Amino acid sequence: MDTYQVLSILSALGIIIAFLNQYVMRMQTTIAITSGALAISIIMLVLGKTLWPQLEVIAVNLISRIHFGDFVLEGVLGFLLFAGGLGINLNALKSQKWEIAVLVFLGVTVSTLLIACGLSLLGQMLGSHIPFVYCLLFGALISPTDPIAVLAIVKKMGAPGQIAIQIEGESLFNDGIGLVIFLSIFAVAFGGQEASIGEVAYLFAHEAVGGILFGALLGLLAHFMISATDDGPMELLITLCLPTAGFAIAQLLEVSGALAMVVSGIIISNWTRYSGFSEGSKTYLDEFWTLLDEFFNALLFLLIGLAMVVIKFEAMLIFYSLLVIPLVLAARFLSVALPYVVFRRLRKYPPYSVRLLTWGGLRGGLSLAMALSIPAGYTLGSQGQYDLRFAFVAMTYVIVLFSILVQGSTIGPMIQRARKSESSANGVAASSGG
Repeated sequence: MDTYQVLSILSALGIIIAFLNQYVMRMQTTIAITSGALAISIIMLVLGKTLWPQLEVIAVNLISRIHFGDFVLEGVLGFLLFAGGLGINLNALKSQKWEIAVLVFLGVTVSTLLIACGLSLLGQMLGSHIPFVYCLLFGALISPTDPIAVLAIVKKMGAPGQIAIQIEGESLFNDGIGLVIFLSIFAVAFGGQEASIGEVAYLFAHEAVGGILFGALLGLLAHFMISATDDGPMELLITLCLPTAGFAIAQLLEVSGALAMVVSGIIISNWTRYSGFSEGSKTYLDEFWTLLDEFFNALLFLLIGLAMVVIKFEAMLIFYSLLVIPLVLAARFLSVALPYVVFRRLRKYPPYSVRLLTWGGLRGGLSLAMALSIPAGYTLGSQGQYDLRFAFVAMTYVIVLFSILVQGSTIGPMIQRARKSESSANGVAASSGG
């Protein structure tokens, strides 16, 4: 089978799991798809090593046809981020702009440094030398919360409004910032560039600022084109050009396509929706992009579960991963809690804010795609016994599975407690005011 046929069959499999989930597991859809795909992977690996040796070979060959990193970073990422941008209320975003900006820039940077220091110390304790630039690289790829996972799981559970916009806004923007930080460290680690502040600042400005400006330009161009026609299908087709041609051009310009898609989506949703679209298209806009969002999410989370078939695991790497999970969570907590010390002096926030932002900071396909982009041939360990790429991919995969399956499935009760606590606080305030 060629790649198109494999993707077609896997898409159907993801939809079938989502369909059965309505009647059997009744879990959140993306968690159910990931769990189902993971179960299929385990069954194939067990059968391949016992009763049907050829099955493992077939499974590996099929899944290997899909280059996961390219599929995410150069494929579905543009669609899913544009769809996420369409769901952002600009007025609500403005009310939390400083909090989101601090969480995006400072949060990702602090988390990257904390994870890098922790991983370096962990390597020394276990007798495995990990160059600090590689520790920074891992911190950069695992620190950004994944907007695809966050929007697919947390947003649909109805977190308190003030926290929901922080979670949504941070996840949509910090993946672009995280990608820029990752690429900057990547260039130093593998590109032979000097780790000068000026060089890193230039790469950051070119990618991040360039992506935001290019996204604004795309959004404005699409707005005027949509405003110039009353043809409903044509209006929707113009929006489809943004995450396809627009994302491709952003990559050619070497600016952040991720940030460009978020910005253009916000413009279309908050301006064009009300002054550009014909009346009939306003309804179809959300339905059309919700459909695409659900389809690509189903396929992406299915591939995350099936990726176990092709990822190489060793006992020591799994042990490392289990130790790194609390390190990643601790870095996330500190990168959120420290800014909140200042935030709470300026504004009142709902209870559970820090806990929700910490536990709801899910990692997903984006981190795995960045790990897969690391070139082979570099080694870790005092004797060079681990391939850097395989080690980071395995560690990232374990963390991503924990994030989606454990954090994703347990965030719901925390959100419910937060909503009840907020309602009680509002009720007490209303009584006192009365």
